[in-house]
Amino acid sequence: MSSLRRIKAITLKEFRQLSRDRLTFAMVVMVPLLQLLLFGYAINTKVRDIPVALVDQAATSQSRELVARMGASQLVTFTERFTQPREAETAIIAGRVRAALILPADLERRRQDGRPRGQWLVDGTDTLIASAILQLASLPDDPGLIRPQGNFEVALFFNPERRAAVNIIPGLIGVILTMTMVLFTASAIVRERERGNLELLITTPVTPMELMIGKIIPYIFAGLVQLVIILSLGFFIFAVPLNGSPLQLLLATLLFIAASLVLGLVISTLAKSQLQAMQMTVFVLIPSILLSGFMFPYEGMPVAAQWLAEGLPATHYMRLARGILLRDADLLALAPDALWLAAFTLLGLALAARRFRKRLD
Repeated sequence: MSSLRRIKAITLKEFRQLSRDRLTFAMVVMVPLLQLLLFGYAINTKVRDIPVALVDQAATSQSRELVARMGASQLVTFTERFTQPREAETAIIAGRVRAALILPADLERRRQDGRPRGQWLVDGTDTLIASAILQLASLPDDPGLIRPQGNFEVALFFNPERRAAVNIIPGLIGVILTMTMVLFTASAIVRERERGNLELLITTPVTPMELMIGKIIPYIFAGLVQLVIILSLGFFIFAVPLNGSPLQLLLATLLFIAASLVLGLVISTLAKSQLQAMQMTVFVLIPSILLSGFMFPYEGMPVAAQWLAEGLPATHYMRLARGILLRDADLLALAPDALWLAAFTLLGLALAARRFRKRLD
């Protein structure tokens, strides 16, 4: 009986301690709630409203009717219109659209001859989106016809074999760097506090901004080592093509590493212990993995989830890495994502420096 009383006392003590630790209690409730909302509401493997370009060289009532039927499927949305296929290819490389529908000038003659009505140019780096476009292209545009004369030719760019590794490996760079970079620096300030090193920092002329910058520089090199490891294994083991400029990929990765490290520093200034820092990091990692486009298409998410995804550095790096590595895009074409990472780094660094106080709490 005395043993049961001691167990009961310890159990009650742990319950009281858990109720006082708000962050741990929040994890008990919020982690399953967050994952339930993300998987049940935000994650959708059935993509809709894929942004595509249109090159209508026929410009007839038949071509307009065909485009209207394509749009009515709700699978694609024609966001850009061009006069030449080359312009549409440029938009695909820049990542502004995922595919392009080319309707030639002899559209009606092709219909009468039973030939394909036109051509789809598809970004094959995302296999789910490519499969959806292929399914749409194979459907007859006139169900009343005996022969499926509405079929389209399809040109899969960048990943004609539709290998999943081609899409996953570049995205994996962003996931791994997010996990390690944020976690490394999330405990940076609280580690100094727990080890008593803040007392030494107080007696030095180091400014908060200098401390923040000095904290992240060593981890930048660690992130670059991870980049080389992932790219090397991806190329030699999984035959992932490296189509873009290594220098531009390096610049994009440096921007992302800096943004991730600064995000970790902000968490570090909020947490009071390394355990709390790790717990807070979980709330960043889960949406970064699920909403960034790494596992599920961005186009399949509802608008609210897309807004949340736009606030995550991983989302912008996924576009940069896949654009440079697979589509041979340059940073100028992907400038919005690169500028966003740079702005996030500067604002986050200023916030972290402002929150840090060179004194013991």
